[in-house]
Amino acid sequence: MLAEIITIGDEILIGQIVDTNSAWIAQELNKIGIRVKQISSVSDDRSHILKALAEAHNRAQIILITGGLGPTKDDITKRTLAEYFNVGFTENAEALENVQQLFKKYNRPLLEVNRLQAQIPENCEVILNKNGTAPGMWFNYDSRVYVSMPGVPFEMMYMMEDQVLPKLKASFKLPVIIHKTILTVGEGESFLAERIADIEDSLPSHIKLAYLPKLGQVRLRLSGYGDDEVLLQKELNSFADQLLFRVANVVVAEEDISLEKAILNKMEARGLTLSVAESCTGGYISHLFTQHPGSSNVFFGGTVSYSYELKESVLGVKNETLWQHGAVSLETVTEMVEGAILNFKSDYAIAVTGVAGPGGGTPDKPVGTVWIAVASATKTVTKKFTFGNKRLQNIERSAISALGMLNTLLREVEN
Repeated sequence: MLAEIITIGDEILIGQIVDTNSAWIAQELNKIGIRVKQISSVSDDRSHILKALAEAHNRAQIILITGGLGPTKDDITKRTLAEYFNVGFTENAEALENVQQLFKKYNRPLLEVNRLQAQIPENCEVILNKNGTAPGMWFNYDSRVYVSMPGVPFEMMYMMEDQVLPKLKASFKLPVIIHKTILTVGEGESFLAERIADIEDSLPSHIKLAYLPKLGQVRLRLSGYGDDEVLLQKELNSFADQLLFRVANVVVAEEDISLEKAILNKMEARGLTLSVAESCTGGYISHLFTQHPGSSNVFFGGTVSYSYELKESVLGVKNETLWQHGAVSLETVTEMVEGAILNFKSDYAIAVTGVAGPGGGTPDKPVGTVWIAVASATKTVTKKFTFGNKRLQNIERSAISALGMLNTLLREVEN
């Protein structure tokens, strides 16, 4: 069963907002066995919307539309849908009651423009909007299902979860789709592909392997399609076990989570704690950890120490070390990480110092030069990296490289 997602709104096309709706909808559809064939974003233009609807009709059995259902003149989706289906409008009593109750709740007058929200195309089933005035609309047309929903994310999400997804499951006999994701770090996708080529070649046609690279990480995602969930899960697990055995040295997690979350989970399970001493990453590593609920069970915190003075006073880096070797050096990063272990009293620590750029480089330490150290109470590991000249990329690469080094050190203790 194939679906297409169409998002409507000039604000998406000019980059004013990011289209998070499509990603969320695609994930939810996938969970119930519906594969997304295409995602399109179109402007608030009648002819553009009509063309997108007609093209989607030829590609998919289910077409999900978000956006353009507001009360103002620039919201033209409802009118354009009525034109596409060649129908008139009718006032829906349930939709009108919903609008009236919403305005009564907030003690606001019901304007005529808001009352018009209850006007819907004659051939649709209303999907009540419990969080806004614009009703959703379900159309059965020429062996296709069209669903139009508001573009406001929380309104669309509630509508999907409460009404659209259950109705889709009841309307179609849907296949089973199962994914298994393995997160690896420290080895490029081409090297991984070479190591597991024979396993990939042995996959049956209903199981696919995808490589999803991202800054020093590669997700290996097995996707299985079928009708028998138990049998499919058994097959998928068998191939996943083969992959895990083959690339065990670079595996971080056996689920689709971020690298830092995998590390937090691993450390929490073992009762370990972590602190950081950041310079060129400016707190980015701390942000990666603290964005996750429960991170305080592992993450103590740390310092962002750009200046020599803070490196000395907070971390205990020796003055002579800084003046003899500089802030970006093996000696300094070693004293930073060991100072974090000592002063913050954590089991493990990360330290990063470097030249993020675009300025500040020297002939012997050009922009992109970064020293990273990870340590436990008994072992310190350091490594020099030479990245590019883009500041944000250097910060991200430094953080991911540091997490990869920490993961390696944690694995050594496991083994």
